[in-house]
Amino acid sequence: MKIMIKYRLLIAMLAATGAVVISMFLIMQWSIGHGFLAYVNTMEKDRLERLAQVLERAYQANGNWEFARSDEAWFRLVAASRESSDLDRVERGERRMQPPPPFPNFSGHNRPPRFQYRFEGRVLLLDAQKAKLAGLPSVQEAVQLHKITISGRIVGYVGLRPRQHLTDTYQLLFVKQQKLTMGLVAVVMFLVSAAISLPLAHRLVLPIKRLAASMHRLASGEYETRVPVGPEDELGQLARDFNTLALSLENNERARRRWVADVSHELRTPLAILRGEIEAIQDGVRQAGPESMRSLHGEVMHLSRLVDDLYQISLYDIGALTYRKEKIELKEVLEDALSSLGQEFMQKGISLSIELPRADGCTVFADPDRLHQLFSNLLDNSLKYTDAGGQLSVRLHCGQNVAQVEFADSAPGVAPDQMERLFDRLYRVESSRNRAKGGAGLGLAICKNIVEAHEGTIAALPSPHGGVLIRVELPLTGSRT
Repeated sequence: MKIMIKYRLLIAMLAATGAVVISMFLIMQWSIGHGFLAYVNTMEKDRLERLAQVLERAYQANGNWEFARSDEAWFRLVAASRESSDLDRVERGERRMQPPPPFPNFSGHNRPPRFQYRFEGRVLLLDAQKAKLAGLPSVQEAVQLHKITISGRIVGYVGLRPRQHLTDTYQLLFVKQQKLTMGLVAVVMFLVSAAISLPLAHRLVLPIKRLAASMHRLASGEYETRVPVGPEDELGQLARDFNTLALSLENNERARRRWVADVSHELRTPLAILRGEIEAIQDGVRQAGPESMRSLHGEVMHLSRLVDDLYQISLYDIGALTYRKEKIELKEVLEDALSSLGQEFMQKGISLSIELPRADGCTVFADPDRLHQLFSNLLDNSLKYTDAGGQLSVRLHCGQNVAQVEFADSAPGVAPDQMERLFDRLYRVESSRNRAKGGAGLGLAICKNIVEAHEGTIAALPSPHGGVLIRVELPLTGSRT
């Protein structure tokens, strides 16, 4: 059976409250019983002291304990200790004990069944040698003794066995009423807790329900879904994280759609040119000569480079792009890339200014083929997008922990707000980096992937020559994986 979280929370709160209420009820029940028993024993201890005073005065009046040996006289003395007025009457009486008035006979079978639990049934009198003079034989164990002194001399002891439990009808009735009251209080507390817990559980679960509904919409593809951020607690932090996730998914979905559209557009253009060229040859509009074959070959090569670049990007995305790293001299790799494209720079009239350290020392742990691809892409980028007659300066500087390589070309430049987007896939600055110059907007994206795989950084900055400066930083001590 499926139980909603609101009711689970309610059950948990009621269970905790019930445990607290039951524990409190049991403790209070125990406290009332034992506390009232302690109170009764304290009252009887006071009565025992009054009885000792009665016995002291009676002993002074009679000179010995013979007067207390009869049960009737003993119980009358015990009864005289019940109230302070009885004690006053004894103090105003004669020096000798007068014959007692008629008194019930508590000897033998005439004693009430619960007489042994009363004060009279738990008190006894002992002489100076602690020999029993009066009282029931069953009360001699575990008694509290009180001295009876005359002029500083101990003449006897009066003892009382404390109550172990309540037996008086009125006392039991009082304790029962108190326990019933505590039970009623416990029930009321539980009901009040239930009345408070239900709306509280609903209030606590409401943000979770909203978040669950928003998560369902997000899973259905509604990436613009957002949830209101509540207070600064765990649920508020969860709502903020949800909004961040939704924003990331929305941006990724937008980028994916733009990526699919851009790739489709990039592939459609060379295919359309190829189709037009071939149909023109088929219709006899153009002759299948060397010129038309060269045009077709150029479009096929452009399409092949685009597919290769897309393949490189896809390998990086799935983590399948392999790197065979080893210790290499960065200066040698950069010189190889410059030598392979130096002739093309000369043909376009772009002057090269190369600043390399004289001695080796820029040793990095990297894949030489990937770094060659990195430098070749950056040089080819400058070759395509630098006006004829311009210049390109290449500089390698080796610091203490980082090797820095800079490629600074001349006009045309790029607006500062577009610098960061140069490394986006299929992004081109249409005023200068257009398709007519052979770029698909993937070269710098591939360069960024290679640099990041070597734990480095790459950035685009304004060039002092009026173009774009690409700065690459690679750690001299990199990962060995």
